[in-house]
Amino acid sequence: MEIIAKNRKAYFQYEILEKIEAGIVLTGTEVKSVRNRDVSINESFAHLNNGEIFVYEMHIGQYKQGNRQNHEPKRVRKLLLHKREIAKIAGKIKQKGYTMIPLSLYFKEGVVKVELALVRGKTKIDKREDIKKRDIDREIQRAMR
Repeated sequence: MEIIAKNRKAYFQYEILEKIEAGIVLTGTEVKSVRNRDVSINESFAHLNNGEIFVYEMHIGQYKQGNRQNHEPKRVRKLLLHKREIAKIAGKIKQKGYTMIPLSLYFKEGVVKVELALVRGKTKIDKREDIKKRDIDREIQRAMR
């Protein structure tokens, strides 16, 4: 498994409840840009639309050797999931405060996959507690050395 892009801020900004692996529909020039690691998933999110899940705001840069048929960098991309998985996710997304975000983009057996997470946003208090916990753990590790 070759990781292409990772959403590092997601673990700090959101409380991750559930992870799901999904395929993604890409054009030829998008796949070539992904292989060149010209991808950003930091501001992207997934949304349910007409019984299908789409990823919005995922930036895949244009392929430099592409011609006039090159892709739009921030176009909406469809995710490939089974109907029962979509139904399960749809029930959870409709609850107030829940959303889907991509955590990572990677190649698995030559196919581009997205790791999605069902998340709930953290408050400032929760973020401060995480920072305090991280500092305490760091101090303990220093003391043990």
